Amino acid sequence: MTAISNRYEFVLLFDVANGNPNGDPDAGNLPRLDPETNQGLVTDVCLKRKIRNFVALDKEKDAGYAIYMQEKAILNNQHRKAYDEQKLTPEKGKLPKDKEKADQLTRFMCENFFDVRTFGAVMTTGVNAGQVRGPIQIAFAQSIDPVVPLEVSITRMAVTTEAEAEKQSGDNRTMGRKHIIPYGLYRAHGFISAKLAERTGFSEDDLALFWRALMNMFEHDRSAARGEMAARRLIVFKHDNAMGNAPAHSLFDRVCVARQDGRTDTPARRYSDYQVTINREGLPNGVTVEEML
Repeated sequence: MTAISNRYEFVLLFDVANGNPNGDPDAGNLPRLDPETNQGLVTDVCLKRKIRNFVALDKEKDAGYAIYMQEKAILNNQHRKAYDEQKLTPEKGKLPKDKEKADQLTRFMCENFFDVRTFGAVMTTGVNAGQVRGPIQIAFAQSIDPVVPLEVSITRMAVTTEAEAEKQSGDNRTMGRKHIIPYGLYRAHGFISAKLAERTGFSEDDLALFWRALMNMFEHDRSAARGEMAARRLIVFKHDNAMGNAPAHSLFDRVCVARQDGRTDTPARRYSDYQVTINREGLPNGVTVEEML
């Protein structure tokens, strides 16, 4: 399939209600925060995981859409698939000296693994399959307003062992805690390079699947810990050529997210508490804006 020929930037707005969008394992799984502003953070790794999971569900039987960075995967085993296809024996930590054979290994990984040709991958571990710089990059998402993490006590009406039951004289309760934020609207920026897509073979079909994943990834990622999460807006800036027609930051500045009527006297608790405006006046030549969601 032919690689995409246009550069893109996008703004994704998503929210969470009574949940933890991205716990920090170094802080007892508390929601991630910017300590200077108390704005919530969601890492790019978290968002890419959800995109991968959506693609794995949507394309589980389709060739060319395997997921390289699977949960609990052994990456060297993924690399061996490329060597097996080329009937080559891996030499520890090294690519074949024949450049054509080395390129074939990396090309196999791009053609067969959606996330390799989308996000790139460093595949230079014990079984070396090369390194790929992906055309799509996503920045950390940040909440529009500061968020307040809450620690909520929960009770399970059962225990795990007989010893626990004896200790409680049959009361059989287990206390626990979960961390949530009551509400947060998050904004993430993304970048899509057509020139890098040429190197990995990222196609128009791949791009359509990526947009679909962004809009629906939370629909297949439900859990009690994450509360209610939803993609709210997807605003895409499309350039009419591969190199682009304007700096990304100048396009992002055209998307403004603010409280309705400028209210700050009460905390936001729903998406309708915000107003999203897009400045379409004087767009740079060759740039169009589309709202996909």
